[in-house]
Amino acid sequence: MSTTRTVSFQGERDHLEGYLARREGDGPFPGAVVIHGAFGLNENIKEISRRFADEGYVAFAVDLFAGRNRAVSMARFMAGMLRGNPERYGVGDLKAALGVLSEQPSVDGERIGTIGFCMGGGFAIAWACTDDRLKAIAPFYGTNPRPLSAVARSCPVVGSYPEKDFTARSGRRLDAELASHGIPRDIKVYTGARHSFFNGRGRTYDPAASEDAWQRTLAFFEEHVARGGQDRQ
Repeated sequence: MSTTRTVSFQGERDHLEGYLARREGDGPFPGAVVIHGAFGLNENIKEISRRFADEGYVAFAVDLFAGRNRAVSMARFMAGMLRGNPERYGVGDLKAALGVLSEQPSVDGERIGTIGFCMGGGFAIAWACTDDRLKAIAPFYGTNPRPLSAVARSCPVVGSYPEKDFTARSGRRLDAELASHGIPRDIKVYTGARHSFFNGRGRTYDPAASEDAWQRTLAFFEEHVARGGQDRQ
């Protein structure tokens, strides 16, 4: 059983909010930052946060649109995605969110990963190139930073991509680049799946692909996030 609450915090430039979901108990628990896509912090993203909490994580879903003009924010996010710069607009907010999550009394700040969807998947990859505090990332149908060689700094990656989507090529290229740098990864392109296949509330929801991707993500996070801090003690 998970409990939830809204947490306000100072982002890189603006005051933001996030949705914190955690299981009962004192912890310390591993943490997961959940990054939404273009539709913002909706019920689907909140549900994913609660699912992480039920698995023993403290999940913090950041609302990157909180208190901001959505159209202006999206224009800035898209510009950063098109340029491919790892230090794009919004990454500083995610770093601030990680700080908030790691300061929670029930969280082990040495065991934090992130999961992101579409725009959020691209953020997850870019962020991993600039922040050594992340222990693993799980991008879903995200785009890659440029130059792609920037992922040489990335933590381990478990990525899920739909075959019938332009991001499938991004996933395959990311897989090859991570392999060239010896970075642990589990990248899978799902045959027949479409964009947003993980959204159980959407029209392109694919139950089989979604369940497989979730189990792969949990197993990968168990190895690289949940057990990571304990192995160093």
